[in-house]
Amino acid sequence: MKVNSANGQEINLKSVDPEDMDDVLVKIEKSFNISLNDASANDVQNFGKLCDVVLEKVKKTNDGCTTQQAFYKLRNAINASSGHDKDIIKPQTKLVDLFPRDSRIEAVAAIEEEMGFQISLLQPKQWIVNLFSMILVVSFVLAFYYLAIGIAGMVIAGIGLKLAGRFGKEMHVKTIGDLAEKIAREHYLKCRRDASTVNKNEVSEKLRQLIVTNV
Repeated sequence: MKVNSANGQEINLKSVDPEDMDDVLVKIEKSFNISLNDASANDVQNFGKLCDVVLEKVKKTNDGCTTQQAFYKLRNAINASSGHDKDIIKPQTKLVDLFPRDSRIEAVAAIEEEMGFQISLLQPKQWIVNLFSMILVVSFVLAFYYLAIGIAGMVIAGIGLKLAGRFGKEMHVKTIGDLAEKIAREHYLKCRRDASTVNKNEVSEKLRQLIVTNV
């Protein structure tokens, strides 16, 4: 079965790069708190069967909207960690209004502590990532001719990328609603009031989102 991507194009799971598919399966396991180690190759390469496998492993179903539950969980965490009034925290509320740049890292860390998992909201500026990635590639090639210089360059690039990830302040989603959607997709069961249940009607869409955002 084919899956429609965000831009409307169809994705055939059998044509997805195996390494990309492995990454997707890891994210599915994390989001739904299940193991897919015993699933056959056909189960994970056929979208319909993949949905059935996830439903079977979770088993219990409930019709509650997970994104809505994620929103309430997020709103409570923001209120508890920063004191922002719940009345001003709405799906359309802009994240930049809640998280000023100068205290953004600390604010997000406090929210993650309240929620009990990482929301992966912040990232470095793209030009910084591109710069250190280019240094890494150039250093790798240079190592074939000047080993010491190449290794030094790769170490510097590695440290640079790690620090950029740690201190990045860019937000790749814009509103509370966008963030709730992201959290519901990446931490599905942790957002549910009853973490042993799934909404059967949501599973295929959440799986589709995980696939098209990671391949």
